[in-house]
Amino acid sequence: MPKSSTLHHASPVDLATHGHYRPGARPGPRYPFQGRIGTPAFPAEPGRYHLYVAAVCPYAQRAAIVRSLKGLQDVVSLSYVDDGRDGRGWAFRERRGADPVNGFTLLRQAYEATEPGFDGHVSVPVLWDRTTGRIVSNDFPDITVDLATRFGGDPEADLYPEELRPEIDELNARIHEYANTAAGRVAAATTEAAYTQARGAVVAFLDELDARLADRRFLFGSGITESDVRLWPTLLRFDLSDNPAAGISERPLTAFPHLWDYARDLYAHPAFRENTDFTAILPGKGGIDAWRIRVEPLRADWDRPHRRAAV
Repeated sequence: MPKSSTLHHASPVDLATHGHYRPGARPGPRYPFQGRIGTPAFPAEPGRYHLYVAAVCPYAQRAAIVRSLKGLQDVVSLSYVDDGRDGRGWAFRERRGADPVNGFTLLRQAYEATEPGFDGHVSVPVLWDRTTGRIVSNDFPDITVDLATRFGGDPEADLYPEELRPEIDELNARIHEYANTAAGRVAAATTEAAYTQARGAVVAFLDELDARLADRRFLFGSGITESDVRLWPTLLRFDLSDNPAAGISERPLTAFPHLWDYARDLYAHPAFRENTDFTAILPGKGGIDAWRIRVEPLRADWDRPHRRAAV
């Protein structure tokens, strides 16, 4: 429970007063808090840790999905910041609820409690330690790996099996480059040549994944792994947000038959469905360059039946 008996909320988003969010100028890594669960400083103790996430953020959604896949709902608590941000960064408002752990109104307060005077990027997910009263980690790749491997949880959900870790790490790096961060890179292209090359690399990767999934249910066979969790939130946003905003492909996700069936297969799993809020994914708006393709937002039928279990 929060330190105060009264739950507080931040004031509404106010761009006129606070401006748009901009990361601070703190030197060093963008995600500076990189503690690991299972070390002497942060032992894997049930009830000790709390996840701060945002429904709108795909990296935070990954952490929420892993927590559910591993059955850690009673081991690691979770709460949401509001979907909207102004210059103050992520905040706790009525729509998503107050901070149940510290009574913070702004997530920045967690960063300042960890590093007084913090002036850097206030990101989600954040893994908070109740015992020390500080952030363990805001390094999103480490958070999902630690949730998957350090607390036990459901033994049937082996998301990061020892024998596959080198292959998973290699594919995850490519997923990060050609899927998770690809829309931003395509949108940032300033010449037609750079744009064509960037979007071509993304489409080629989607074709590669589509072919990979022709004879296997998930990216590494019959079981869900870290790679599936890292890819899926990007697929979820492709037709509605990322592709319209960046102008990546004339073909929607629904035109990649195996990839589209695979995405719906995962959505049918409670861990994915219950940690998804389509209202938090705003339709994308493309740029104005004449050489960029125009893509309209598409809300596909994610409940359409699939036959992936037979693959």
